[in-house]
Amino acid sequence: MPFLSQISLLPVHEDSYLNEIPSIKAGFQMNLKHNVTFFVGENGSGKSTLLEGLASACGFSLRGGSRNHNVGTESYGNEESALAPYLHLTWTPRRINRGFFMRAESFFNFASHIDELAKACPEILDAYGGRSLHQQSHGESFLALFNNHFQAGIYILDEPEAALSPARLLAFMAVINQLEQSGRAQFLIATHSPMLMCYPGATIYEFKNDGVAETTYQDTEHFNLTKSFLNNPEMYLRHLFKPL
Repeated sequence: MPFLSQISLLPVHEDSYLNEIPSIKAGFQMNLKHNVTFFVGENGSGKSTLLEGLASACGFSLRGGSRNHNVGTESYGNEESALAPYLHLTWTPRRINRGFFMRAESFFNFASHIDELAKACPEILDAYGGRSLHQQSHGESFLALFNNHFQAGIYILDEPEAALSPARLLAFMAVINQLEQSGRAQFLIATHSPMLMCYPGATIYEFKNDGVAETTYQDTEHFNLTKSFLNNPEMYLRHLFKPL
């Protein structure tokens, strides 16, 4: 049973940029039946906005991290999500505050924050593989975080595939499986990766102009376009690249 079992979003009535996001404007209700839920859709469709709202509601820093991380927030203003006040979250059996919010775009700043903390307490690096995240490649640092820091709680991840090769993406999926099968962890993931969407048993919600609806990976544009392209890349490239 997922810790977070339902996400309800009330319609947004006030004058806000949220009204410019069709999938969010009218509100929605998501029933989370499994420990892994993917949010998919085009850029700007509202996936990251929802993740920020969920992270804020869980008490995580919008710069990324857990409730114990206090990363500088100068680029995120007052560190409040505009969406959070409209969200109603249902927890089973009770709300939890363990977990992590990861945004690929601000991971560099998060790694720098950990390095600063490690100057006073070197042992903190034990939770990230025993060495600075900056001393590892981007993909290695992501996996070091997943393998060493993720243990129990709710994990809200915004495009975690950004730095992962296909092989390391499969390794990440193995981490998800180990944790979610134990019943100790729940994952809410915004992704563009057709490979990640294929995770068995996951629930997928697609963000579109007419709202948010549950779907299957076989019905997503991401999966079908990628499959079609790989089956016949020459056809796509002929249409994309006009001869000089």
